[in-house]
Amino acid sequence: VQQLPPHQISLLFCVFVFFTSTLCFPPGFIFNLVAPPQDLQITDPGLLGVLDIEWKPPPNVQTFNECTVKYKFEYRSAGDRDWKVIFTRKLKFRVGFDLSRTAEVRVQTLLEGTCTDDVEVQSDWIYATFQVPLPGKLESEVQNFHCIYHDWEYLKCTWQPGLLAPRGVRYGLYYWYEGLDHAVQCNDYIQDRGINIGCTLQNLSQAEYQDLSICVNGSAAATLLRPLYVTLRLHNLAKPSPPEQLVVSVSAVEELQVAWSPPAGGTPPHCLEYEVQLAQEEGEAEAAWASVSMQMETALTISRANKSHISCVRVRGRTNIFCADQGFWSDWTQECFSVARKEDKQLHILIPVILSLSSSLLTFMLIGQCKKRSPAGKPLHAPVGC
Repeated sequence: VQQLPPHQISLLFCVFVFFTSTLCFPPGFIFNLVAPPQDLQITDPGLLGVLDIEWKPPPNVQTFNECTVKYKFEYRSAGDRDWKVIFTRKLKFRVGFDLSRTAEVRVQTLLEGTCTDDVEVQSDWIYATFQVPLPGKLESEVQNFHCIYHDWEYLKCTWQPGLLAPRGVRYGLYYWYEGLDHAVQCNDYIQDRGINIGCTLQNLSQAEYQDLSICVNGSAAATLLRPLYVTLRLHNLAKPSPPEQLVVSVSAVEELQVAWSPPAGGTPPHCLEYEVQLAQEEGEAEAAWASVSMQMETALTISRANKSHISCVRVRGRTNIFCADQGFWSDWTQECFSVARKEDKQLHILIPVILSLSSSLLTFMLIGQCKKRSPAGKPLHAPVGC
């Protein structure tokens, strides 16, 4: 043994103690320390896409008092590329799915602590799926469903009847979010020729930054219509009103100074970013808008190095990345502020002055000529007007 290299001696020693110790190998390398959770179940509480997922601990969890037992819970709707991940010690979760697709979930046990030499050990996964039976053909589902959260004050959703929807179809919108005891129906529908094609929902501040589950279903005589299920996040659908009190001025060094105020309404001012555009007209050419700034401040100074005659400024806003993943731009400010160049203004002022001085000088010269007399006291030939 003494003639063997040191690494072979270590290997022989590990083989010797293999059956009596875990000194040379991580605990999970020798045998499976922890089993996966048990009895993974998915149930539908009737909350428009929100499902309850629960499981039981692994059977041997009591033997690991010196370790922390956690679970890695992942879920998605069929067709999604990425899983949504939650690390938890709980045994039950309520999460939202698109019920028009199969709900997929999986859970594994995570074990770490003294009993694993502080190495995290993972169990195998357990899987479960859930599919809601959907009546009617896909073409009977409403089309072009679209929602905007205006000024963080009210949600307006619109849709069009499905391709296979018969005359006289009746649509209803239902919604639910955490805090409501049950799904609630819309009480302010938008109609077109007697058919509900939209809904306005008020007082949704409690639903901000959480899942809002919506279902639009329909009924018609002797026809099964497929319901539409969607899960929304209000802050990602926000559209503010245009900025207010836009003021543009020219400084003494030929810079445009632009200032405005955040829009009225419920949009938090700290959640807004702005785009400023400048149009410069040359001759009879149509003004071409160009973005000059993306910012969260409500003032901007723009250098005017070119020779354009008029600069026209407009501003719009949207929710910034600190408050939402995405959002809708507001409309542009209602009025385009045009500011003439300073030298042009001065020229317009000087022209009347020059004309006035020229006229006065001409009159003075004519009067001077009229006063000239001949030695005999007879007037010379005077200019016209004397």
